[in-house]
Amino acid sequence: MTFEENYLKNVLFEFHRYKTMGDRTFEQLSDEEIHWQYAPTDNSIAIIVKHMVGNMLSRWTNFLTEDCEKTWRNRDAEFIEAYDSKKTMIMAWEKGWNCLFEAIASIDASNFNTKIKIRNEEHTIVEAINRQLAHYSSHVGQLAYVGKMIKGPQWISLSIPKGSSGDFNKKMFR
Repeated sequence: MTFEENYLKNVLFEFHRYKTMGDRTFEQLSDEEIHWQYAPTDNSIAIIVKHMVGNMLSRWTNFLTEDCEKTWRNRDAEFIEAYDSKKTMIMAWEKGWNCLFEAIASIDASNFNTKIKIRNEEHTIVEAINRQLAHYSSHVGQLAYVGKMIKGPQWISLSIPKGSSGDFNKKMFR
């Protein structure tokens, strides 16, 4: 396996892992709960998703040939008037992730060294992907944290639950 193939396989794994964490957060929440805000100045889960989707569509649409900050994107609008329902939010979430996964699937040895631009700054494919992986993972962490705040003791952990590390490690080292 070449470096390029290994790298792309690894980042796809990580992107899918973070998408799944978001999916598992949404499964635990109602239509009303996705709009919950700790304080009026905070972002709800629906707003965070709206921002992520806007970013994904901008960054990954024609990313090899156009600047990844599209002229049609209105970033400021991503932080107002969230989705009206959980169903609508999840449909947008899927659209954003599908755009990302299709874009990454289009990368191969013939274009791996293409320089791409984000806000007119040149990036290698690796730099651009790493930038987005860090961005999306931070927001998925926010989604999970807000979800945990909403659900309290009813929250179902997305990773190793508190107090279960020993059992988890025993299982992993068998």
